[in-house]
Amino acid sequence: MRRSEFEIGEEKIEDVEAFLREMSFGFLGTIDEEGMPAITPLNFAYVNQAIYFHGSRVGEKMRSIREQRSVTFAVAKEFAVIPSYFSDPLLACPATSYFKSVRIDGQAVVVDDPNEKALALEGLMQKLQPEGGYKTIDANDPDYVSRLKGVAVVRIDARRTVAKFKFGQNLKDVPRQAVEEGLAQRGAQHDEETIALIRRYCPHHKE
Repeated sequence: MRRSEFEIGEEKIEDVEAFLREMSFGFLGTIDEEGMPAITPLNFAYVNQAIYFHGSRVGEKMRSIREQRSVTFAVAKEFAVIPSYFSDPLLACPATSYFKSVRIDGQAVVVDDPNEKALALEGLMQKLQPEGGYKTIDANDPDYVSRLKGVAVVRIDARRTVAKFKFGQNLKDVPRQAVEEGLAQRGAQHDEETIALIRRYCPHHKE
């Protein structure tokens, strides 16, 4: 059964877009020429409300896209594993993890316009190499003209976006507070951030 309390609606679309801008790695789902599903892990950029990725002009991924443009794309980040003993001293049932995930169903479009290619690839470089140290990608730059022609860039035009941010929205006050206290005491890498996200997304949270 789908847990609707974890879904992020249009009222928080900015949070979904911020997450997509933050992330650099996702999973592309395609159907190959024999009708079999395939998953390809790849780097991506979220530019102008669209997913872009790049690669070779040949290969399984590009063959699948040319045969069947309908694709799905998923991005996820786990923030914290929540042990059962945070809220229950005996039962294993409360053990879970808190995460953000986004799935985009849509159409893959092979980009031919060099300016759009440059925009997408510059977006990817800004994400992967924010410190700079490279020449800005410009479709009119002679150093990039042939390279832009030789690389494949694909845009995903979204038909449906499903976002799920799980941060204890299903918990009552007492177990939720126990989880927050457990995270505060543990103090792992993302635990402080997870506490802030619990307080942001739990609908009845009181400071």
